[in-house]
Amino acid sequence: MHEYESLKEIRTELPRMPLVQKGCFQNLDLSKVEKLVLQTKFKECIFLGCKMNKGIRNYLLDTGKNIIFPKMNVPFKMYTSKLYTSKTIYKGYKLDDPSSYQSTYDKKVYDHYITHGGAEPHTIYQSLARRIHDHSITDALTDFTRKFDPKKMVAIMGGHGLKRGSKDYKSVCLIAKELTEKGYLLLSGGGPGAMEATHVGAWFADRKIKDLNAGIKILKTCPSYKPQEDWLRTSFEVMKQFPRNKKYESIGIPTWLYGHEPPTPFATRIAKYFANSVREEGLLAIAKGGVIYSPGSAGTMQEIFQDACQNHYVSYEHPSPMVFLNTKYWKETIPVYTFLDAMKKKGKYKNLILSISDQPTEVVKQILEFK
Repeated sequence: MHEYESLKEIRTELPRMPLVQKGCFQNLDLSKVEKLVLQTKFKECIFLGCKMNKGIRNYLLDTGKNIIFPKMNVPFKMYTSKLYTSKTIYKGYKLDDPSSYQSTYDKKVYDHYITHGGAEPHTIYQSLARRIHDHSITDALTDFTRKFDPKKMVAIMGGHGLKRGSKDYKSVCLIAKELTEKGYLLLSGGGPGAMEATHVGAWFADRKIKDLNAGIKILKTCPSYKPQEDWLRTSFEVMKQFPRNKKYESIGIPTWLYGHEPPTPFATRIAKYFANSVREEGLLAIAKGGVIYSPGSAGTMQEIFQDACQNHYVSYEHPSPMVFLNTKYWKETIPVYTFLDAMKKKGKYKNLILSISDQPTEVVKQILEFK
């Protein structure tokens, strides 16, 4: 099914196609191309959130078994064809007014999410709107990542509580910076802590280490994501003072389930979901180049065993490396690595590619060795 996501494409393609069959038209103002639409035959096409007048609507419904999904009364973009960015997710934010966070797109959507039942929406109307939104995000994420080598997409997982400026935070920054410079696309859960460090490192790709250290120095004046206003203010201050090299990208994949944790604006693309289960599975599935685990707790352990399961069953084309950062943490504090290594040797977990290190350079090496 071909997707039409711009009026330019319609103006170019439709004159050469007397019949469009099983096409998908997303979030377009068809009233601007009314004459062209009425001159074209459509069969079994889907129209998602498209603006159209009564004449176009009747024409599409009366012929060709077409389906029209209307826009619904919700504060979020149900039919988005592109991933969010810091500008769109934080629309309404002003650096000189930290309290403006309360009026941003992200906060408005989160407030609506909580008001209408949170993880258990009060009505089918709300749950359907959220599912359509998440479907659009998945579609946009697939479109964006298609241009990257799957084995050069690497995720870094870790706790939201990792303090800015801590040893592990800096290590994650260094790992992400070097991998980004080597052509890898870095992914994370898109929140604070280790997730933020992933995108800070990618943001500083091709900059000197002293610049990265200067940025971290500003960030650690607010070491945690609470209060959100100060956490965001320092983030945008660093972004303004140290502009990124625009040839590099990174993707944050957060969720409104944890909407009290604001998404990091350092991620150049943001795929924010309502359904955390879809977000978790999708993030690990995309990271075919490997997953790096920095210290974390329950959420990170969930991701570790979900990743181990995907690798065991080779759910997505091939198994990929699971690299652990901080030997003491993963062997003693929470001995997950010790357990997985033992289960692999016993044959209980198959296809696991495991390694562990305290050194950022060694972690990078383990990822680079995977072909």
